Amino acid sequence: MPRIYPNRRAFMIGTGALTSTSLIAPAFAQTGLPASQTMRGGANNYRPGAPIVERIGGGGFLMTGTVRRAGDGLPLSGQRIQMWAHTTEGHERDPQSHGATLTNDDGRFQLDMPQIVPAFGQAHAHLAYDDDAFETVFLRPLLESSSDTTLHVDFVLAPA
Repeated sequence: MPRIYPNRRAFMIGTGALTSTSLIAPAFAQTGLPASQTMRGGANNYRPGAPIVERIGGGGFLMTGTVRRAGDGLPLSGQRIQMWAHTTEGHERDPQSHGATLTNDDGRFQLDMPQIVPAFGQAHAHLAYDDDAFETVFLRPLLESSSDTTLHVDFVLAPA
């Protein structure tokens, strides 16, 4: 689920119009939010245990996203999300191109990293949830344009 396609529910949640857990849960419980599936190539150049960092390199590209629980869609706080990419400061295989962050109380995360540049013909990022509480998920979303300076990615996690 690398991109959010706007609909009324996404707009209401994204703008904070629905902030009570009791209001969010029934909307997702009715539809049964499916878990994110690992994407082909998502684990390429993965480095287990990348450190939690304030930013990767000099920054300039903002990676944001949410982490929710499969089924009811409740936000998950304190979840570790790892990111890496081919950037203006290094290749996706380089240790300095890897870092992780934790989700806040609303299940949101963000990490500033160097500008992502095309690798193998495509500008893309790698993100992973690789902790023990939920099933591991590797995502490899593509940027719409190599000049994009932000990317939003959503994880929906199933219990391990």
